Order: sequence, then structure tokens, then C-alpha cells
Amino acid sequence: MGWWQEHKWQRWQARHPLPDAAWRNVHANLPLLAGLSEPMLARLGVRSWRVLFELRLSLPRELEWSIEAHLELAAQIALMSLGWSDHQALASLGDTREIIVVPGAFRRHVQELDDFGVMHEFDDERAGETSWGGPVVLSLEDIERSGDWHGFNVIIHEFAHKLDMTGNMAVDGQPALPAHIDPKTWYDTFMRAWDALQDTLERGEVPAIDEYAATHPSEFFAVCCEYFFSAPDLLEGVWPDLYALLVRYFGQNPLERHRLVPEHSRVTTPLG
Repeated sequence: MGWWQEHKWQRWQARHPLPDAAWRNVHANLPLLAGLSEPMLARLGVRSWRVLFELRLSLPRELEWSIEAHLELAAQIALMSLGWSDHQALASLGDTREIIVVPGAFRRHVQELDDFGVMHEFDDERAGETSWGGPVVLSLEDIERSGDWHGFNVIIHEFAHKLDMTGNMAVDGQPALPAHIDPKTWYDTFMRAWDALQDTLERGEVPAIDEYAATHPSEFFAVCCEYFFSAPDLLEGVWPDLYALLVRYFGQNPLERHRLVPEHSRVTTPLG
């Protein structure tokens, strides 16, 4: 983003400031934001508003979404980069220009070439979809299931794929890393956890995280990001080294917030 985009944002923000009442409703009703300090909530509010300025949101024709619902979606995107500088947070959106919300899960016909050069074709049901240079597609049904502390978050999952692509435009579980994280440390830590997950499944055991993570390194990274923000106790309990690495990467520790939240307050109610 260049100086002209920043100038446009400043002018737009001056004419259309963050609606404080709507933002208070969001952070009072979205469990994932519980435990954030007042300065961090204020920072997140501005960044969420910036997300809505930067990205076009396309909704089903019959859907009427309140400003709170818009902010609730944007807050879960902005939460991922809350530990980063404003410049880094903006850069984390990558090539994303649009979010498309569809009513429910959708099917795609997929062709995949495996490591042995064999092409596999199958139909896949998806809650979201992301591609380099393309929009982020999200199922409304799954957006409404996101936002609590139970390990599922389609918004974080798909935007984790966008982070993944900042490394080399590929989805391979290797995002662009800050200078303080050694790429070999990243690779080795993730591969140990990846191998452990594969071993668990080969033994016929139920893994601690969604087994969809075992389908590809990119999905492993995205699912781990979901758990990092929405079930940090589970991720840290299984792979503490990986959790600690993500704390360094994201510059925040959701487990500290999670411990402050009573069990009965960890379920979200869509604002609509």
C-alpha cells in the first residue's frame, strides 16, 4: 500500500470514524476478544475499521448485515495481526481485495497431482476458499460458527492461507517470516508436529486437533492458526514448541486471554 492509499484512508476515516457504540457491542459479544486490554481493544477497533475500508465485502443479495456484523467479521481478521505494527498488519492482507460471503458450504471439483505424478479428481465440500490473486470466499453458516474458543474459525483459517502465500505465493505452510524467526526452526518445529499428527492417524487414534490438518502442510498451518486463536489450550497442550513459535510469529499469546474467560462466556452469538 502506497502513500496515496494511506492518504485516502486518513480522509475516509476523518469523514467516517469508527462507530463507537457498534464497536462496544462487538467486543462485548465476541468471545475471542475477551481478555484484551482497553488499549488493545481500541487498536483492534481501528484496525477492524481499516479492514472494512480496504476490502470489498460481497454478500448474498437477500442478506442484510448490520454494521456490528461487518465489524465482527473484520475484527477476527484484524485480531491475527494485532501484535504487529500498522504497516505489517496492512501487509498481512497480501493480495486480498474482496471477501465473498455465500450462504453455506459449497462444492468444488478438484484435480490434484500427488508426489508420484498421479492426478486425483474428487468433489470437495468447503466452508471457505482462498487463492493467490483471488478473493476470500466464506460460508455464512460457518462464519456464524466462528468467534468462540472451541477451535473452529473459518475466517482465521482462510486468512491464514493468505498469510501462507506471503512467503512465496504458494500455500505450503511457509509464510514470510520476521527476522527474529529462523526459517529452519520454523520448518523443523512444524514438521515434528506434522509427523506426530500423521503417526496418530496411522495408529487409528483420534487426534487432538481437526484431522483435516493432516491433508496438506498448508492446511496444517491454517488449522494450527485456528487453534492458536480459538483453542490455544489444546494446541499448547499437544505441541508446546509449536505454540511458542506461533506466539513469537504473531507477537501475542491468546492462552493468557483464554485463561481469563469463564467457560460459560466462550460461546458466541451472531450479531446478524
